[in-house]
Amino acid sequence: MFFASDNAGPAHPKVMEALIDANNGYALGYGADPIMDEVRAQIRDLFEAPKAAVYLVINGTSANSILLGTMAQPWETIFCADVSHIAEDECNAPEFYSQAKLTLVPTEHAKMAPDALHAKITAEETRGVHGPQRGPVSLTQVTERGTLYSLDEIEELTEVARDFGLKTHLDGARFANALVALDCTPAEMSWKAGIDTVSFGGTKNGALGVEACVIFDPDLAWEFELRRKRGGHLLSKHRYLSAQMQAYLTDGLWLDMARSANARCDQLAEGLRGHNSVELLFEPQANMIYFQMPRSEHQRMLDSGAVYYVTSGDPASGDPDEMLTGRLVTDWAMTPQGVTQFLDLLRG
Repeated sequence: MFFASDNAGPAHPKVMEALIDANNGYALGYGADPIMDEVRAQIRDLFEAPKAAVYLVINGTSANSILLGTMAQPWETIFCADVSHIAEDECNAPEFYSQAKLTLVPTEHAKMAPDALHAKITAEETRGVHGPQRGPVSLTQVTERGTLYSLDEIEELTEVARDFGLKTHLDGARFANALVALDCTPAEMSWKAGIDTVSFGGTKNGALGVEACVIFDPDLAWEFELRRKRGGHLLSKHRYLSAQMQAYLTDGLWLDMARSANARCDQLAEGLRGHNSVELLFEPQANMIYFQMPRSEHQRMLDSGAVYYVTSGDPASGDPDEMLTGRLVTDWAMTPQGVTQFLDLLRG
């Protein structure tokens, strides 16, 4: 009954086996290993982008921050959702690596709308040298509330960015979960919709710790390499990143794991809808659920062994009838039985 985060789940055995296999003998470091050549070709094929620059880092924060640092100048501002991961959960790392500020765009169901984005961009570059200049736009897919941008919605937002001559970054920590939910291709959810760079996640979806930075504009590649090295994120024993990503992509493992996680989320959401004391705050579209129920119910579930985050208020202290918000996240390793156990416990 562990629903705290898809970060908390195990790495897939095939990923671990690939690491063991990669540990034999010697290999050149810093991304010159032969496995990385295969990974680069795999990702270029997946994204239908034969000239894309592809680099690996160990976590999502470094992927987002170094990509945005490559795309933004220190005197610019990065436009993002007010509930984006780069705004809420990365300890100002994007600002640290880019030296740019973040401009938060108001959202509905955790998604930016074109009009809201347009208004925020228009409001900048109004004070000449005294104010921040317009910089890149960053989208989060899956959003931090478990909702999805449709392909049309992504394209509408990138069109707004292009109208101002701005580039767009996609934070795809849960890229696979969004992809299988939308039943589209990586190209359709990225460069074909106007995205310039992608943080392509693996860690939340069954890897031990690896993310791919995919850059569709080759002119940005060398600066990214320099920033990755300067920022301390060029691993010397790089083959262990390469091996993870190779196993992740081989035979569609990454898609199988995402489908499993999403299916368990669907099962969980259906059960929650049948409980009178539970209110879903957003329609779950991938592998994350935000819901409300009384403090007393949260406390009962947590005391009985359920593991998840209560994101508003202290479940152990206060009015037992007060509605508190909880978050449930399913990962590839969650079983149907695990979901059933949680729902049975909820039903008392």
